[in-house]
Amino acid sequence: MSSRKQQLLKRHRQRKRFLLLVALLLLAALGVFVAWWLPPVLLLPGWVAHEAWFADHLFYSPQDDYQYHFPAETAQQTVSLIAGRVQLSAPLAAGETLILELHLQSTLLGHCLDPHVVLGDDRQDFERAVNGRRYLNLSGQAAALARNELSISGRFCRLPPTALLHVLDNPDYSRRRMMLIAPHADDAELAAYGLYSRAAGFARSRENGGVTIVTLTQGEIEADRYRSLGLDSAAAACLKGRLRTWDSLAVPLWGGVAQSCCVQLGYYCLQLPAMLAEPEQAFASRESGATDVRQARAHNPLPLPADADGLPSGKNLLADLVALLEHFRPEVVVMPHPELDPHADHIAGTQALLQAVECSCWKPEIGLLYANHLHDNDRWPMGPAGQGVALPPALAPLPPDALWSPCLSPAVQIDKAMALAMQHDLQGTLPCKKRLRRTIQKLLAARQWPASGENEFFRKAVRRHELFWVRHLERRGSA
Repeated sequence: MSSRKQQLLKRHRQRKRFLLLVALLLLAALGVFVAWWLPPVLLLPGWVAHEAWFADHLFYSPQDDYQYHFPAETAQQTVSLIAGRVQLSAPLAAGETLILELHLQSTLLGHCLDPHVVLGDDRQDFERAVNGRRYLNLSGQAAALARNELSISGRFCRLPPTALLHVLDNPDYSRRRMMLIAPHADDAELAAYGLYSRAAGFARSRENGGVTIVTLTQGEIEADRYRSLGLDSAAAACLKGRLRTWDSLAVPLWGGVAQSCCVQLGYYCLQLPAMLAEPEQAFASRESGATDVRQARAHNPLPLPADADGLPSGKNLLADLVALLEHFRPEVVVMPHPELDPHADHIAGTQALLQAVECSCWKPEIGLLYANHLHDNDRWPMGPAGQGVALPPALAPLPPDALWSPCLSPAVQIDKAMALAMQHDLQGTLPCKKRLRRTIQKLLAARQWPASGENEFFRKAVRRHELFWVRHLERRGSA
């Protein structure tokens, strides 16, 4: 977690504690001046209301505008939202990624139920009490849009009479040689299972050079679940690291990526930022104390520089990445978004890859950036699984990157859910508190969760869209 995210979470908790204290004082006053039995009677509905409507980690006002800027060459036109249809004002420009910019305003019920916009057979959800500029994803619905037949309606929110349509035209990057950087096992599946399984299919038909998945860490921390097997903290961390190492090499085969195209570097969780800051120093696992990454590399398809001494250092990480770039020669690299994704390992992973590109004889052309986490909203993408992915909150201006949002068929969505179900870190049952909260939100806030798995990522990641920011690496100074 980045320092900014930690500050936002700390401020959120402080505000909650303050409001809780005020509420308790008011209840005490009611007990003294009105009736002693009134505070305990009000405590239960108060707690239920909190779980139903105030338990989200939303670190901004729903009235804030999102701020996106697109490349200057992006085609755009004003459209009308009349008679329940999106009506074009000019012929639809060529492009597969369609983004509709508009102002959404919540209705009164939209303070209690999630406001959402229904677009044809798609649904995209937004913050309760929304009142600001938002961006809908119309990708995959170009045919209906071009015929002025794309239906649109707001539920628990009001649509404006006009909106601005942005059309972004990209080549199919899945047909190019691709390297996917996953800071942890499951990051590749969460962000890009549809993309890499599609790229693997093209590779089998010899239409491109294939896809490589490079996982940077073992993912060994937060191993309390494995202590129930009678293991101490260090042994539990080692077991979890072994299991997630296996996940990083085995699960991609479900999407058609052979083990010969999967590499596990075996560094340790939450140590990547320190490794880059002091590249000559070795940084052991925080939980197991291990200092040799070579055991995690036993099944790698090629030797790498850090195999010589096994030290978890920034110098070795950069040397490994340079060797991988020069061996696999990717035209496209897929990596975490350095401005949007707050996870410290994700930020450092992208920084390491960009440093390696500087040092390498091989220069990829395109970076596809993804965000598996956000600074400001832990529920994005909002709404049920299987629906579309609207653009995430961006409260400060981002670099004017293009967007690419390939669509996933229902069959690929099921395969993606099963790939997530194989990941050990996404298995297990919810704690009782979270299970009760979901029941309350289902009954009172009409929220839905999929049957494919209990972890929140089964709802957030299994969608009809995947979303990537397209950054030309020769312009990467803004990263």
